[in-house]
Amino acid sequence: MINDPRLTESALCRREDPELWFPKNKGRKPKKPPPAVVICHSCPLQKECLQYALDEGERYGIWGGLSESERELLLK
Repeated sequence: MINDPRLTESALCRREDPELWFPKNKGRKPKKPPPAVVICHSCPLQKECLQYALDEGERYGIWGGLSESERELLLK
């Protein structure tokens, strides 16, 4: 887990509505990336966030710019 407060303070998601990371479009591929994905791709902690999600088996939401299904594919 990213425990260093100096790092987590720089996470761009801290400044946004947490609901953005849990989009309601289950099963449908959006025509454009969800806002959370766009934010993640600009975040200095994207790699650490994704690694945390993979290590911890996070099953829901967008982590490190990847959705649940994208993380599943990455693990296979």
